[in-house]
Amino acid sequence: MARSAASSRPAASDAAPPCALITGATAGIGAEFARQLAARGFDLVLVARDRERLDRVATDLAERFRIDVEVIDAELADAGGLADVEARAADQTRPIDLLVNNAGYGLKGDFEANDVDQEQRLLAVLVTAPMRLTHAALTQMLPRRRGTVINVASIAAFTPRGTYGAAKAWVVSFSRWANLHYRKHGVTVTALAPGLVRTEFHQRMGTQASGVPRVAWLTPRRVVRIALRDAARGKALSVPSLRYKLAMLATRVLPARWVAVGRLGD
Repeated sequence: MARSAASSRPAASDAAPPCALITGATAGIGAEFARQLAARGFDLVLVARDRERLDRVATDLAERFRIDVEVIDAELADAGGLADVEARAADQTRPIDLLVNNAGYGLKGDFEANDVDQEQRLLAVLVTAPMRLTHAALTQMLPRRRGTVINVASIAAFTPRGTYGAAKAWVVSFSRWANLHYRKHGVTVTALAPGLVRTEFHQRMGTQASGVPRVAWLTPRRVVRIALRDAARGKALSVPSLRYKLAMLATRVLPARWVAVGRLGD
């Protein structure tokens, strides 16, 4: 793990700007969170595995928005990498005001066909990492009585579809509980549950999504804009777009065998 910072800010003012830590920050929804928060004047701590890509994103955002950008290259499935990010999230001398647990990916194969260690690493990134990073951030948010956590889940959280859906269901359930429990102490926790978003997700999985109707797709820009709005309102769950809100409601009334048809990314 290495850490560095890029900055294009002029002389410091008395009031420190807010700071956001974003995992999976170099592409897709994570990169869009970084752009929109930078435009709002947030300093950033960007976390991802690819150091070269991290440095490019950090330099671009620092120069465009005149903010400080720190990077941490870490593999969140590994205890050492996760511990480095936890330490930064818990740092009371440089507090994080907004934590975005966005890092994630999916596995293409059926559960029984996948190597069980691959499944375990998936859970480490999708469940263990957001749980531990939220816990770390709370250690410095609660004493200050302010802070926001956004945990990126998925509409798959409401469907019985293997390890990925089960992991995202945990994220939604945990976030709902945490929002109820901590909002009275000044800290809100929001689960973001988008549907299909035009990112690198399916490409990295090695799946084809060419047959999906255009109307089903969301843009990262819209997803993040709605997520930040809902988080600012203290909502426990953010589901971008009416069509996916209706889809979520449909999962509650349709037979489970209908909802479970197909696989993630089909």
